[in-house]
Amino acid sequence: MRYIFTIILFSFIALQSWAQSISTTPLTPNKRTYRYAVKGPDSLYLDHYSAPVEGKRPCVIFIFGGGFVGGCRDNNNDIPYFYTLTQHGYDVVSIDYRLGMRGVKSPGIIEFLRLFDKTINIAVEDLFSATNFILEHAHEWHIDTSKIVVSGSSAGAITALQAEWAICNQHPTTAALQEGFNYAGVIAFAGAVFTLNGAPEWNSTAAPMLLFHGSSDTQVPYTKMAMLGRGMYGSQYIADELHDAGAPYWLYVVEYETHSMASKPMHENHTEILSFLDEYVMQQRHLQRTTLTIDKTIPKRKTWFLPNDFINANY
Repeated sequence: MRYIFTIILFSFIALQSWAQSISTTPLTPNKRTYRYAVKGPDSLYLDHYSAPVEGKRPCVIFIFGGGFVGGCRDNNNDIPYFYTLTQHGYDVVSIDYRLGMRGVKSPGIIEFLRLFDKTINIAVEDLFSATNFILEHAHEWHIDTSKIVVSGSSAGAITALQAEWAICNQHPTTAALQEGFNYAGVIAFAGAVFTLNGAPEWNSTAAPMLLFHGSSDTQVPYTKMAMLGRGMYGSQYIADELHDAGAPYWLYVVEYETHSMASKPMHENHTEILSFLDEYVMQQRHLQRTTLTIDKTIPKRKTWFLPNDFINANY
């Protein structure tokens, strides 16, 4: 009898331990893949990761990086970021887009400016097409259309920021977007805005932005890299413009850090990302922040660059 009781007791303890482990193990989000557009020879797909919560959910659209030359929507290095977001109640939609700089070899400055402008515009148009697809399926997917955030890394961050700038300035690319729509926030990992017509302005209030950048980034400028008003305007420049306009933003800069900030925050800055989503997007708090991180293990590096530096670093 004592032997049977001991077996029952240990079985009960084991069952409790198993149940506890199940309750504390993160749930893998449900993933489904859809073709959202066909543009010429390109079929464009998106992956929808559903958060394991009931009711309407906010959504983060993710745009991968790769210099508009390479990259993919389901990179293994990015997926932990998606899972972090879904575990906190956010759906994630990771999208394809056309890569306009693929095959380009060391262009001259004039040719580069023309190609880069076209490349960014088609990436933005693809983002808008994917956004429309999400809006069309929002009821079925239980997505809160007033809480759609766009997030990107490197080339994806440029696309995300360029899209918001286009919306605020009624750029022709917005013809591809559902009329009256705007994102609830932008999260950019080493991004910038590109123009051929002078420094970018924001003719209407921009969505709240979380801008991660390293001050020694040769691939996407932290401040600006422009000649005669043609070029790229990075996170610091954008934050200064938003500050003067009274728009909400959070600039997070790491002194002397390189283009590694295109990926590091997705692994190391979950607290800041989730705080931004909670405070700026969900609560709609009108905050302006700048966080300067000084890491003494990072050596001092050059912090200003010429357009040729950018071209050589990328192409």
